[in-house]
Amino acid sequence: MQEEESKALRGRGRPARPPEEAREAAVQAATWLLLHEGYAATTMEAVARHAGMAKKSLYQFAANREELVALVVRGWTDAFLPAMAHDAAAPGDVLPLLKEILQAMAARVLTADAVGLFRLLCTDFPARADLLALYQRNGIERGTALLAEWLQRQAARGHMTAENAPELAGLLLAMVIAEPLRQMALGLLAPVPAWDAAPRIDAALRLLGGSAVKMAGASALRGG
Repeated sequence: MQEEESKALRGRGRPARPPEEAREAAVQAATWLLLHEGYAATTMEAVARHAGMAKKSLYQFAANREELVALVVRGWTDAFLPAMAHDAAAPGDVLPLLKEILQAMAARVLTADAVGLFRLLCTDFPARADLLALYQRNGIERGTALLAEWLQRQAARGHMTAENAPELAGLLLAMVIAEPLRQMALGLLAPVPAWDAAPRIDAALRLLGGSAVKMAGASALRGG
């Protein structure tokens, strides 16, 4: 009986992967091709072949190469969402929660593949402007907007005072993400997890708690 069932399964072909698993395979294939073969080689046909799926299946997740690359970068910022789902219960919770958010961001956008894409964007190649626009919109702008929205929520709850949350978010990410990313692209720092972002995050939050906003809990970061 078991043998007959096994033959029937083989006759129907390999069972289809769950949608999330297939989507992740497509994203991983697109990332690999971008970093190893370049943007021009990252076609829908190549991604489908590399992911081991039919091209028709790939179109369920993206209509074209541009949407596929957007999925890659947007997947990085999606990784921030669980940490940003938590709000402070009291002013003293803001900085510890913000530290967790920044650690989650660093853990994803300072990895070898993210650094590799940034390094690619620093070179000259056909369609660079298109890829840069996708990166800016789905990565930098979205990440900054998500962090700004979280800061605004904490201010609305009365746990902190921040006059310009988008500007504050941009400054925090410049300190914690942008400068290490630049050094990693130049080969001066190893990507995460070899590089520990925690000391830099602590330094940024000491500046934040000391002068940028009025916020409880800063003394713990100062070691006081």
